[in-house]
Amino acid sequence: MTPTQLIERFYHEVWNRADEAVAHEILAPDFRFRGSLGPEKRGVDGFVDYMRAVHAALGGYTCTILEIIEQGERAAVRLRFAGVHRGPFFGVEATGREISWAGAAFFGFAEGRIEELWVLGDVDAVKAQLGAAGV
Repeated sequence: MTPTQLIERFYHEVWNRADEAVAHEILAPDFRFRGSLGPEKRGVDGFVDYMRAVHAALGGYTCTILEIIEQGERAAVRLRFAGVHRGPFFGVEATGREISWAGAAFFGFAEGRIEELWVLGDVDAVKAQLGAAGV
């Protein structure tokens, strides 16, 4: 599978469908994840726990790929994230609001799997839509 195909499966199947079996298939056992929404996660199980928490907070959570730039064992992706605020998120209780924000992701690959991922999202846009204090 090419890096682009792995990225497409990661967002379409793992994130958008919350398919944990696919996560275990395409993520390296020592997968490293850093994101704007929380602390660093290590290993597939650590990432899956994070994914569950995001889906619990944001109903119908989706990631839409806008662009992929692939270069060897690295890739950059431009994205749009969206969901309905149904649980505590950034210290704000559920509002029922639909929220969306822009982001970028930087992938590293090894041995046909995703080895590392660093996601940068527009956290200020998220907080503003939630009405969080300090924004």
